[in-house]
Amino acid sequence: MSIQPIRLFGDPVLVSPAAMVIDFDKELRNLVADLIDTMHDAPGAGLAAPQIGVPLRVFVWDIDEELGHLINPSLDLSEELQEGEEGCLSFPEMLYETPRAMRAVAKGWNMYGEPVTVEGSELLARALQHETDHLDGILFIDRLSPENRKMAMKEIRESEWFGLAQDSGINPQIRISPHNTLGRSL
Repeated sequence: MSIQPIRLFGDPVLVSPAAMVIDFDKELRNLVADLIDTMHDAPGAGLAAPQIGVPLRVFVWDIDEELGHLINPSLDLSEELQEGEEGCLSFPEMLYETPRAMRAVAKGWNMYGEPVTVEGSELLARALQHETDHLDGILFIDRLSPENRKMAMKEIRESEWFGLAQDSGINPQIRISPHNTLGRSL
């Protein structure tokens, strides 16, 4: 459909919980198409609706040539953990070691209101967790170790994109994840 601007860290929509989707209509299908177009243009491996300023529980992913979307997701996570670099389109050019569950089972609906279950491990599990966090107003930096979070915040403050956001009056809000972090971060 169309490529939308991606909201950057500091935008309040990124730290606000998204609303449940109620209407599975043409407008929702257009949103999914916009998310896919925007994700591919960025390019990225996943994108949540709040990242384009739409506070609804919708996200898309493109992992290992598997394109998908999920609406109103819930997650079941393995206790086994994985470490790996993670980035976010709302934090341009930043990558940090971020702990995540090794496997995830996500349940929700597709754009037509049909139930969907997605099972993933490693990268797909990471993407499902990352994008679901966006829907809960949680950012990947909220999941970093205290040491990595300190380095990330320094990198953010020194970035050109953050300076532009502050000049426009956007002030960041940093929150601690209310979700089980499996003892790996604050």
